[in-house]
Amino acid sequence: MFDVTTRDASCPAKAGHPVITDGSVATGLPAFAGNDGVSGGVRRIVGSLLAGALLIAPGMPAVAQEYPTRPITLVVPFPPGGTNNIMARAVADKLSQTLGQPVVVENRAGGAAGTIATRQFAKSAPDGYTLLLAYTSNLASGPNLFPDVGYDPRKDFAPIGLVASAPAVLVAHPSLPVHSVAELIALMRKTGPTFQFASPGVGTVNHLALELFAQKAGVKFTHIPYKSSGSAMTDLIGGHNLVQFTPIPVARGAIASGLIRALAVTGPKRSPLLPDVPTVSESGLPGFDVSLRYGIIAPAGTPPAIIARLNKELNAALATDDVKQRILNAGAEPVASTPAQYADLIDREEKMWAALIKSIGLKIEN
Repeated sequence: MFDVTTRDASCPAKAGHPVITDGSVATGLPAFAGNDGVSGGVRRIVGSLLAGALLIAPGMPAVAQEYPTRPITLVVPFPPGGTNNIMARAVADKLSQTLGQPVVVENRAGGAAGTIATRQFAKSAPDGYTLLLAYTSNLASGPNLFPDVGYDPRKDFAPIGLVASAPAVLVAHPSLPVHSVAELIALMRKTGPTFQFASPGVGTVNHLALELFAQKAGVKFTHIPYKSSGSAMTDLIGGHNLVQFTPIPVARGAIASGLIRALAVTGPKRSPLLPDVPTVSESGLPGFDVSLRYGIIAPAGTPPAIIARLNKELNAALATDDVKQRILNAGAEPVASTPAQYADLIDREEKMWAALIKSIGLKIEN
């Protein structure tokens, strides 16, 4: 399971441990004996020093008090640009302020949906000074798409917390005679396997959303993969493909101008960016939920006190208006969580995409 633990129950400053009395302290070490030749004065001095050390910050290990003492690197497993970079910088700027040390965003290219850079990150020292901006593709779908990513998303990382969730939008060209998910499913059933459905590329989350949509609806289609969301959208506007799942920011302008039609969003609730557009779930496929989830993780073995400190500061950053707006502008919504909640989400999503990818026999060579 994940490297997510609570603070060590043996922490000497926790409630329930012996308290200081008469100038001495119970520390878990052998007590000074009155007949050991050590004077009472020495015992009182040593006891006072130990007591002061324990009382610096009750309930918090010293490692968390001292951390951080130098800059922190937040790795983004992609080249500069894109939503991952926006998410990382939105929280890094605020964390730099609250932690009192620079949080430096470092882009590491490598391809394979970020799994190559993630494999390199997994070997980082578990000291809290190298973190990763993770997301659905390198923690959930990627490990099942590529033959050997070189890491276990459950065992090799310590989740710190979620950052945001970004649903996609199902859009169609106005020439396609559908105005809802139900009408699209009916048309696909009537047309059969020759019905063409575009995506930003094989193995992308929007391609997997299409495959999941088809499974739940019981329909067949012909996949038309592109090399990017931008190129797929350009062809949709031009009528060269007629329907696709795409990131909301890519489609929002064309939707507003009437160049394309929004049928549904893929998240569990409506998007504040497209409040009048229903979800796929409420449109006839209950439980349908496909979003890119972004979060921050550390290498396995990172001290729990550091994980707790980072989670606290991350959630505080996500509650600020400027961070909320930056995330919303990127087509996502801020999502705060505990480390355990993020671990559970990674586990659920990995299982969901593993089952789907296995059922359609999809594999990609990295």
